[in-house]
Amino acid sequence: MKSKLYIVVFTFLSILLPVETSATHNRAGEIRCKQIAELTYEITIITYTYSLSAADREELEVSWGDDTYSIAPRVEKVMLPDYYQRNKYVSVHTFPGPGAYRILVQDPNRNYGVNNIPNSVNTVFSISTTIYIIPDLGTNTSPVLLNPPINLAGYHKFFIHNPGAYDAEGDSLAYRLTDCLGEDGEPIEGYTLPPTTDELYIDEYTGDFIWNTPADTGKYNVAFAIEEWRSGIKIGEMIQDMQIDVHETDNNPPVNMVPDDICVLAGDTVDLLVYSEDVDGDSIELTMTGGPLIFEEDSAVYEVTESQAGLAIANLRWATSCSHIRKRPYDIVLTAKDDNSDIKLVDMDHFSIRVMGPPVTDIEVTKASATLSLDWRTPSCEVKSYHIYRRNKSNDVEPDSCQTGIPPSWGYELIGETEDTTFFDNNDGEGLYQGFEYCYRIVVEYEDGSLSPPSHEICAVLERGIPLITNVSVRHTDIQRGSILVKWMKPLSLDTISNANGPFVYFLYRSDGIWAEDLDPLDTLAYEDTSYVDTLFNTLDMGYSYSVALVNFEPGNQFRVGNPQIASSPYLETIGSDRMIDFKINRNTPWINHHYDYYLQNDDGTWNLQGSSTEREWRITGLDNEKEYCYRVVTRGYYMLDDSTEVENSNFSQLTCVVPIDSVPPCRPSLSVTSNCDSMFNHLAWSLKSDSCTIDIDHFTILYALDAESDLDTLLVLPDAELREYYHFPKDEMGICYQIIAVDGAGNESLPSAKICTDACSDYRLPNVFTPNGDGMNDIYYAYNPGEVVKAVDMKIYNRWGDLVYETTKPEIAWDGKLLNSDRMASTGVYYYICTVYEERISGTEERALTGFIQLISETGSATLND
Repeated sequence: MKSKLYIVVFTFLSILLPVETSATHNRAGEIRCKQIAELTYEITIITYTYSLSAADREELEVSWGDDTYSIAPRVEKVMLPDYYQRNKYVSVHTFPGPGAYRILVQDPNRNYGVNNIPNSVNTVFSISTTIYIIPDLGTNTSPVLLNPPINLAGYHKFFIHNPGAYDAEGDSLAYRLTDCLGEDGEPIEGYTLPPTTDELYIDEYTGDFIWNTPADTGKYNVAFAIEEWRSGIKIGEMIQDMQIDVHETDNNPPVNMVPDDICVLAGDTVDLLVYSEDVDGDSIELTMTGGPLIFEEDSAVYEVTESQAGLAIANLRWATSCSHIRKRPYDIVLTAKDDNSDIKLVDMDHFSIRVMGPPVTDIEVTKASATLSLDWRTPSCEVKSYHIYRRNKSNDVEPDSCQTGIPPSWGYELIGETEDTTFFDNNDGEGLYQGFEYCYRIVVEYEDGSLSPPSHEICAVLERGIPLITNVSVRHTDIQRGSILVKWMKPLSLDTISNANGPFVYFLYRSDGIWAEDLDPLDTLAYEDTSYVDTLFNTLDMGYSYSVALVNFEPGNQFRVGNPQIASSPYLETIGSDRMIDFKINRNTPWINHHYDYYLQNDDGTWNLQGSSTEREWRITGLDNEKEYCYRVVTRGYYMLDDSTEVENSNFSQLTCVVPIDSVPPCRPSLSVTSNCDSMFNHLAWSLKSDSCTIDIDHFTILYALDAESDLDTLLVLPDAELREYYHFPKDEMGICYQIIAVDGAGNESLPSAKICTDACSDYRLPNVFTPNGDGMNDIYYAYNPGEVVKAVDMKIYNRWGDLVYETTKPEIAWDGKLLNSDRMASTGVYYYICTVYEERISGTEERALTGFIQLISETGSATLND
């Protein structure tokens, strides 16, 4: 007895001791990486263990992901509340070359009693970080997780945690939940997420882990994958393992009040207050984490300014500098923990501070007749380049406090980049155009690629150093005797043009078409002239473009002054269709056209305004088909004389006549078909997408075919345009394909509806009783309704022992009750059948399976095969 008792006790202790002394201690952790040379990294392993456990690792083994291993010694041990111990291990490794490496640390074992990890005390604890060594993307340090992955939660109490990830390079971070890892870094078999009454997730952008709300008490582990991205490329992934201890409690967590996200210019000071309140009146420990609080220089200062029962107030002050400029904002996490005697609960909230580079200020513009020059002051921070944006006509929108760059909706075009504080705009060598107001904004790009807020807008109009064309207007429309009026304004400041001593003349040019593709000399005019009537040519079939060039006509010193403008007449295109006309205005002008007036010519030659549009395309409806309508358009626009003076102008298009003709087919009908096999008819129903589609429908044509592959023929024409259904009673086969077409009074046919096919009717069934007793009634087992649809079957009948007693391919079955390959009758009993039915459908031969039982009643008492 003693020996047996001794053996039992020894065995018990040998099982118990490893649990208490060397295994049950790992609770949470992560691995951080810092690149210190091209291929050399320093890693920091952080683990959180049960401080009362006898297991205490002075070192951990590291698998580097390149088939090598080394030992990381512990460099720091910190005792934390609630029996937690924080351990820090450091090691350095040089990798063989660029590539992806998964760094893995594992240690037996996890702590005892983790509810969502089966047999946690005997489950290996492992954490990993994957690095991608990509030399072209520069050096990299993995994010630092500033908030410990250990927390207490209340049963049925809202829980939130944020890892407080700070990435020194400002890389993008993405978060997701993943499985906790076990031996060799593999997901733990049987691991599940903690139970929740509503939802449990991590916000992929902010890293907020939400558990709303714990549905049970106990210890639970979750794991977060934190991905690091740069220039659209994934450069790292850290997996943090976290433990949450859920207790039943009446305590309520505190509630934080934090500001909205903040944007400041480098050099500004952030000075704000944050609050936390506790409804239970508990005192609150208020802490704050974030990148700005851990800078070696110019770090933010955080101070609790008031602490009393149920309330804590803290101040964050940060004097930003140029070194803080970056694309991504800095995330700040505020953590409030109450001091409740039952359980200490936490609330976490976060906000961001974005430090923007200062914008350009004090922009000045210098004007010439075809160019504009911009100058500005250098910002206080080191600049990479300046982006120059331009638009025609002012847009004085004011950006919000966080706006950087210029959104496309503002209507500016990026026209250049420079590293200097001046920019010369000559429109890519073509010269700017007279009569426009040119407006500019400048955006600074800083070294990390971040953009400044846009500068204030500055606008200017060119000096009038060349003739300013104001009108190109059709006076008379004719194929041979047409005429166009061209007008312009004299240039100013000719005395400022080098070597331009005069006299001055105008050379007038004209080109067929509005794009001035082939300008030919038209006439030479005196300097005092400001208009010209071009006559006796075809103004019906095309528009024309003109150029007025100022020429210094001094003998021996003749040259063209500046870059002359191009302006065209408005040319109106028309397309007549069913009771409507579509208009399109083609023009090429150096002034802004803001709207277009459409005039209809009356029989007496007068004009009526039919409508106006700000767009170059317009439609008029409600006209009479086969009637001629004649229109012309007046374009309304303006040009800028100087920085503040707008002058309106108007120009006529040619007169164009058009006859609306109904060439527009009706809308495509939508068809549905339902078969009624009992009454042997197919019900067709159709609709049109809107009432406007039914205006001129004259009749419907129904098409049909007896299979899906054949061309459809006309079944019948339905002359009633209001009809929307039809009952078709086929003579032979119910399987038919249908389409329907709508036809209008002019004979225009709509697109056919979608082809809808119905299957032939089939009521093929198998009876469940027959009596092969020779009385002449129900002696043969026949199928119901084999018809023409069923082409063949594969019928097999089995007895209760699974033996095949009959089979056939005949649709009618026709079993006389005799056993397969025998003259003996099957005995009375229940038989099981499996029948595959091959039916001819619109789509081809289709299979369907029938299974069931047959009750066979026989007076012969013949034995079955197994009797």
